[in-house]
Amino acid sequence: MVTGDLRSRIDKLWSEFWTGGIANPLTVIEQITFLMFARLLDMRETQNERKAQLSGKAFPRLFKDEDQDLRWAHFKNLGADEMLPLVRDRVFPHFKTTAVDGATFGEYMKDAQLMIQKPSLLVSAVEMIDALPLGNDDTKGDLYEYLLSKLTTAGINGQFRTPRHIIRLMVELLDPQPNETVGDPSCGTAGFLVSTAEYLYQTHTSAAGVLVDEVTGEKTYTGDLLSEDAKAHMRKGMFHGFDFDATMLRIAAMNLLLHGVDAPDIHYQDTLANSFPDRFPTFSNNSLDVILANPPFKGSLDYDDVHPSLLSHVKTKKTELLFVVLILRMLKLGGRSATIVPDGVLFGSSKAHQELRKMLVEDNQLEGVISLPSGVFKPYAGVSTAILIFSKGGRTDNVFFYDVEADGFTLDDKREKQKDDGDLPDVLTRWKNRDAAKHTDRTAKAFFVPAEDIRTNKYDLSLSRYKEVIYEEETYDPPKEILTQMKALHDDIAKDMAELEEMLG
Repeated sequence: MVTGDLRSRIDKLWSEFWTGGIANPLTVIEQITFLMFARLLDMRETQNERKAQLSGKAFPRLFKDEDQDLRWAHFKNLGADEMLPLVRDRVFPHFKTTAVDGATFGEYMKDAQLMIQKPSLLVSAVEMIDALPLGNDDTKGDLYEYLLSKLTTAGINGQFRTPRHIIRLMVELLDPQPNETVGDPSCGTAGFLVSTAEYLYQTHTSAAGVLVDEVTGEKTYTGDLLSEDAKAHMRKGMFHGFDFDATMLRIAAMNLLLHGVDAPDIHYQDTLANSFPDRFPTFSNNSLDVILANPPFKGSLDYDDVHPSLLSHVKTKKTELLFVVLILRMLKLGGRSATIVPDGVLFGSSKAHQELRKMLVEDNQLEGVISLPSGVFKPYAGVSTAILIFSKGGRTDNVFFYDVEADGFTLDDKREKQKDDGDLPDVLTRWKNRDAAKHTDRTAKAFFVPAEDIRTNKYDLSLSRYKEVIYEEETYDPPKEILTQMKALHDDIAKDMAELEEMLG
């Protein structure tokens, strides 16, 4: 968690960009990302140099002899007029050919541009980033999350940052394991992938492996119960993401790198497009154990742009429906997903909506529908949403429904933290202890609905279709009695007024 001095330093850096003429939050984060990346590359090279001195073994160089002046340790000491052209004309182009642990960042950095035009702003930004504790894995991850929290607008395609506590809930609901593969077909800033890594470290740390900061009380989970093979898998083989927004892609790669994923497998790709199966045949079909996603909600594609394998299941142009079909294709048989969808997916009456819901119920195992309050995604949007939990293949017998009314934050644009976590802990508890035979009371927050009931309702999955509301009858005094009470109250007021007037003389 970012607090105190570190938070104020980041806020000051943010203000520097604002006063320097860069006000778009995405652009600010992207530029800070580039500079943080430049510093991390130098830190990695320095670390490898020390290891090489001790071991006497050579290592893959990030900076050739002729590129030593591109290192952070060198250009951070330059004056403003020297620093700007060097960073703009040589450091940024160098990003495109840089490979860290086998991962070439050229795909993420090919369109990278230094948007900072004022030499003084660049010097100020470099000084502030140089003071950030990027050597601490947990702190650098947290400070990056704090930067991402400043994103307050939705993208043009309806994508926006998913609140961290909602992401965490979805990860805990699916309970990913260290030997599994985890993906997100519209990964944005890679929040789901990062949260999964954090969850695995936390759930695979012994009591002795928890480090507690004596000053802040903050806990660090070392993952001491994870095998070396599991850690290696998490660093290089577990996480896979795709996005068609180049800015988001760069931020996602950096986010994963800052959270200990040494070779982020993040690709620039519209996963609904014709080119996806051709470019990534491994991931387009039966490849992943777990998919966590919050796909773009608003969007309508031309049929010609969508891969035919998706349209063969559901004939639609709506991205929110196509993404669910895509996720089912990408999962291995038995693989599972928690996916956020707009409420329209649950009750839409079009043929495509009904076909999708039928496919979830009849051809797969639809396990849960968790209804979220409409303010969860403010200030980005006020759309009502739900989390669909399903497994590829299998059979749907009963579906778990939960009505989340509070998520621990106010449901207005401010989204201020409340004293408790709302319904979210209860969601997880009831999910882990779910029993279709016991949870049949449809007036409760959590209940099960048999698949047969869903079939008879045209596969409608909206919670309101099945939840029973008990109305308490209100009793009122007879009108004459109310009128008598009002007269008596009026007489009392008149009496008090007269007494006050007499006192004032």
